[in-house]
Amino acid sequence: MLATGAAVTNVTALAQVDREKIYQWINELSSPETRENALLELSKKRESVPDLAPMLWHSCGTIAALLQEIVNIYPSINPPTLTAHQSNRVCNALALLQCVASHPETRSAFLAAHIPLFLYPFLHTVSKTRPFEYLRLTSLGVIGTLPSCSWVCISRMMVLSIKTVSALFSPSCVSVFTAGALVKTDEQEVINFLLTTEIIPLCLRIMESGSELSKTVATFILQKILLDDTGLAYICQTYERFSHVAMILGKMVLQLSKEPSARLLKHVVRCYLRLSDNLRAREALRQCLPDQLKDSTFAQVLKDDTTTKRWLAQLVKNLQEGQVTDARGIPLAPQ
Repeated sequence: MLATGAAVTNVTALAQVDREKIYQWINELSSPETRENALLELSKKRESVPDLAPMLWHSCGTIAALLQEIVNIYPSINPPTLTAHQSNRVCNALALLQCVASHPETRSAFLAAHIPLFLYPFLHTVSKTRPFEYLRLTSLGVIGTLPSCSWVCISRMMVLSIKTVSALFSPSCVSVFTAGALVKTDEQEVINFLLTTEIIPLCLRIMESGSELSKTVATFILQKILLDDTGLAYICQTYERFSHVAMILGKMVLQLSKEPSARLLKHVVRCYLRLSDNLRAREALRQCLPDQLKDSTFAQVLKDDTTTKRWLAQLVKNLQEGQVTDARGIPLAPQ
């Protein structure tokens, strides 16, 4: 019994020491001389300290220090001179912002301060080098935590690329991609915020020309927006918005037919299925849905993916319902 009591005391004492180190590192964020190490250490602890987000948000000067890290990278965007060290450091800062963005106590304040807008210049970059690629990925990761959903599905995709990332970045930077499931919060607040920004065209550009991993995360964000009624209505409100989304999705399907990716195809199909819930979009999709989604092009890719096959079958069924056909059962063109 005495041994057990001593063990509990030791664990408590160790936890207190760790707590004191967290306080110390947060204080060190305010000083440019000690900030880099503090970013590194706090990034390592972000998943093991449940209340780290409120501690970061409410401590004096901390968020300003994190934003300063972001702004300091802007000159390296154009011309694109970002180094691996610079990217690693700012990704550690972004990892802490992701922590704040995903916590139920700090998410609303995070949105009210419009902090995601500081990340949008990173999403505008087009350089294919690894420092830029993972800067975009980490930035998308912060945005991706905002809609209430299971971030596990995205983290699983990213885990597949961790060995590649680790060759260039520290484990704390990679940890931004291995977060657990998010706490459910008010979805409408997040969607309303995102719709007032340029996140949709930014995601569409990445979906068209990014790496497979970037495309997957960007498509996931678009999917979460579409799954909200307000988001679906916004995208289908004008022909220009819908046609832009449909055009990019169509290009992705064509590319996927040449370079298959089951995880990316899954999100593309889900976006199409959700668009088909809108009557006007459904009518347009009857004319522009890629043939590759109607035939057996992806049969082998989806062989073991019952969910995506079910979504694809439902999509085809939605487009067939209410369609006018001739005596032979051939669809007639709309008048």
